[in-house]
Amino acid sequence: MAEPVVSGNFTFSPTSIDGVVVVDTKAYGDERGSFMETYKRPDFVAGGIDADFVQDNQSSSVRGVLRGLHFQINHPQAKLVRVVEGEVFDVCVDLREGSQTFGRWEGVVLSAENRRQFFIPRGFAHGFYVLSESAVFAYKCDDVYHPNDEGGIRWDDERIGVDWPLLEGCDIILSEKDRRHPSFSEYLTDRVGE
Repeated sequence: MAEPVVSGNFTFSPTSIDGVVVVDTKAYGDERGSFMETYKRPDFVAGGIDADFVQDNQSSSVRGVLRGLHFQINHPQAKLVRVVEGEVFDVCVDLREGSQTFGRWEGVVLSAENRRQFFIPRGFAHGFYVLSESAVFAYKCDDVYHPNDEGGIRWDDERIGVDWPLLEGCDIILSEKDRRHPSFSEYLTDRVGE
């Protein structure tokens, strides 16, 4: 695994999956509050992230919500994700054809407190689970959302085996669409049939 790269107010730490990067962000504070840069293109390029972001999104969720695992089929998106309020466990799964880590997952806790960001390249499924009472989740994408191009894989697929830090005594809250996602094996079968 490559060494972390420091550029400006950011530290870019590669993960075990090529292209997936954890970004630690420096904040400045005093008695008035705090300030931090969340994105600065020259620093991100120096850190190995050269994405042309074209859309910003934000969602809010309550404790126990699990969103995912989502991807766009013909219009894949690279994403730079972070948490503005609260805490989530964020996950990506490598779906890149021919990748040595195809089908492997990487996860990281993102919170307003740790100011950590997660860069997920094109070709990954993505999801997150809310650990705090509520969370505000924000992310940049390098392609626009195409509602007719959505894909998904079951969040609890045994073959992928994401080790979600599920909260004891807290029901998992899923959308109806996320309940219907196929297994990873079904996804692979459908993909071969195309």
